[in-house]
Amino acid sequence: MDWPAIVLSLELAAATVALLVPAGLALARVLAWRRFAGRRVLEAALALPLVLPPTVLGFYLLIAFGGDSPLGRAFAAVTGHTLAFSFAGLLVASLIVNLPFAIQPMQRAFEAIPDDVRAAAACCGMSPWRIFTRIELPLAWPGVLSAAVLTFAHTLGEFGVVLMVGGSIPGETKTVSIAIYDRMQAFDYAGASLLAAVLLACSLAAIAVAYSTSRPRDGLRG
Repeated sequence: MDWPAIVLSLELAAATVALLVPAGLALARVLAWRRFAGRRVLEAALALPLVLPPTVLGFYLLIAFGGDSPLGRAFAAVTGHTLAFSFAGLLVASLIVNLPFAIQPMQRAFEAIPDDVRAAAACCGMSPWRIFTRIELPLAWPGVLSAAVLTFAHTLGEFGVVLMVGGSIPGETKTVSIAIYDRMQAFDYAGASLLAAVLLACSLAAIAVAYSTSRPRDGLRG
């Protein structure tokens, strides 16, 4: 068992969820209820990682993170390290790749909240923050949980972007998916099968949680 790769994957997935879900929560709420110019274009851009081949997205991110790019030079000037082929670069890439997995479930959850519920809360004198924390967030919580679970699971299994942006540096960018690829290259089928089983179990658990939170409870059915 490649424990360093597993630990690195878990750290990357946890960091991605911790950063992306709170930020995605605010953006999902805006997309659910506000109408503004360019809204559809923004939604399409956020969904792009779903249809764009991972190697293509990884290629563009690698160019953007490279030492000759403005972002790469700025990061190197501040930290003294390159953004590409580092855990920091892997994290930024993971945030971008997982945008649709985090935002879309939460956006759909907010869209499902009736407008009259929010209007009634406002008429009762509740502040916008209290409406959000006491009304909106509890009602949208299944979507938030689904977003967190899907983001976590997708980060664990991401391969193309991770390989392009991070490479295969042990302890730095070598995740479980990369470890499986390396084991296959070395004809270590037993090791690859064991790591693949770990990802399979995580994926099944994520799907089970996502489905359980998206279905209405028996007591709420009409």
